[in-house]
Amino acid sequence: MNKDPNNQYTNTPITILFDLDGTLIDSTEAILESFAQTFELLGGEVPEAGRIKEQIGYPLADMYRNLGIEEEKVEEYVHAYKEHYRQIHTRKTVLLPGAKEAVERAAAFARLGIVTTKTGRYSRELLEHFGLMRYFDVLVGSEDVRRHKPHPEPILQALERMGASKEGAWMIGDTCLDIRAAQAAGVEPLGLSCGYAEERALRACGARCFPDPLTAVEKIRSATVDA
Repeated sequence: MNKDPNNQYTNTPITILFDLDGTLIDSTEAILESFAQTFELLGGEVPEAGRIKEQIGYPLADMYRNLGIEEEKVEEYVHAYKEHYRQIHTRKTVLLPGAKEAVERAAAFARLGIVTTKTGRYSRELLEHFGLMRYFDVLVGSEDVRRHKPHPEPILQALERMGASKEGAWMIGDTCLDIRAAQAAGVEPLGLSCGYAEERALRACGARCFPDPLTAVEKIRSATVDA
C-alpha cells in the first residue's frame, strides 16, 4: 500500500473517499483555459466561465454535450481538451486551503481513496505533483467506470478494490453528484462549500456541510476515533 509510514489506521475500519476538483484541488484556471482552447480551435463561441463551472463534476463528454456541442463532435472536443490540459494542469492547479493537512490527518486514522470524474491519469499526476498520491490506496477515475456519479458505481468500485465495507465509509465532496452517489452507495456523505456548489444546494441534497476538507476530516475523527 502507498501509505504514510506513520499511518496508524490498521486496527480501524474507517474509510474516507475524497472527490478531487473543488474538494482537494482548484484546477479552475486549467479547466477554463482548456475549454476556451477547444472552442477557439474547433469552432463555436466560448461559453461564459460560469456556465463551464456549473458543469464541473460531470464527465468531460457530458460537459460538452451540456454546453451545446453536437454528439458527433463531442469526442473531437474531448480529445482537444485533453491535449491542451495535459500541458498546463500541474502549472495551473493549486491545492485548496487545508487539503494537504486534511489528507495527512485522515491517513493517520483511516484508509483513503479518490473517486473523481476527472481522467485518472491526470488525477494521479496532480496528486503526485503535490506529494499526496502516496496516501491513497485507490484512485477511481472517469475511465474506470461505465456509470459516473451520481450513480454509486465509482464509490462501490473504490470500496471493492480496497476490500473495504460500506460501514465506516465516508465520502467527502463538493457537489450534489458526490452526495447523491454516496447516498446511493450507502456511505456517509459530507459536503464542502469551498468548491463548485453553494452550501444551500448541498444541504438540499441532504449533506452536512463544512467549509474545507480539514474541518470535514476532523468531524469524521471526532465521530469515530474520539467517540
